[in-house]
Amino acid sequence: MSEIWSPQQASDWYARISPIVGCNYLPRTAVNSTDMWQAQSFDPDTIDEELGWAAAAGFNSLRVFLQYIVWRDDPDGLLQRIDRFLAIAAGHGITAAFILFDDCAFAGREPYLGVQDEPKPGVHNSGWTPSPGLRLVEDRDVWPQLEAYARNIVSAFGQDERVLLWDLYNEPGNSDLGERSTPLVEAAFAWVRLESPQQPLTTSVWRGNREAGYQDPMSQLLFTRSDIVSFHCYDPQTLDVAIAQCKSYGRPVICTEWLHRPFGQTVQAALPVFAREHVGWYQWGLVAGRTQTYLDWRPERNSAPLGRWQHDVFHPDGRPYDEDEIEVIRKFAFG
Repeated sequence: MSEIWSPQQASDWYARISPIVGCNYLPRTAVNSTDMWQAQSFDPDTIDEELGWAAAAGFNSLRVFLQYIVWRDDPDGLLQRIDRFLAIAAGHGITAAFILFDDCAFAGREPYLGVQDEPKPGVHNSGWTPSPGLRLVEDRDVWPQLEAYARNIVSAFGQDERVLLWDLYNEPGNSDLGERSTPLVEAAFAWVRLESPQQPLTTSVWRGNREAGYQDPMSQLLFTRSDIVSFHCYDPQTLDVAIAQCKSYGRPVICTEWLHRPFGQTVQAALPVFAREHVGWYQWGLVAGRTQTYLDWRPERNSAPLGRWQHDVFHPDGRPYDEDEIEVIRKFAFG
């Protein structure tokens, strides 16, 4: 069993790796993480094509959501598909940061197997389902299965150089769960540490505000459990405050979700801040696809003609949304 890394261990790890130039990734053919990982819709050819575009643009890491129900249905098959994905990514010089649990539920329903719903026209991320599912977060009867899932994945890839880090739980408490997700967050850290992975563990704080930063109880817990500090920030006015608070813990800092062009948070504006502060990053989205995350969170803004994309950097045919953005990404380096 491993313990939380010391700040020095975390800093030594961060000094050994290249600055993280990353994005949150699903192939354009997937509407959610179930679609990405179940056997009937796993799409290695599209993944290979898109990661070629990513590598050419300067990306070197991907933040990727896994899905508990796919493992529950086909654990060996999921491990094989993860290995295939990692092989494709490594062939392009790209690592992965995997997410085991997630409380985001844009679709308004629990995860399900089989053919996934078609995206709703004009709606951002309309098919997204959580992992393991909102009902299971508080169902202690199923926790032995959740532990088996987490430990099986991490035991399989916890010593794998192709995996950069483990982002255990995306936005715990989202979808009105609030602090009810806290016990599963703590359990997830404990379960994964039993496998002693070589990679650092983190879960990103995400409930920040412009004045006080991340002060809620969940954020305070995550600051004390994570080997490296990570955060989400879609507000350009909050970015400096967020980074300063996260750096106060004396650990490396990574922004694992950002990019909201309609809010004024752009590649050109954010990357100089990340470079100056030595903050690695994963922006949201690579290729515009079935998740429709290029659309605005606010559906009233998605009527034709479509304004600025919210997320994503490539059209489905590989054309950059903005050539200047790609040049800025390619040139990214810590100051």
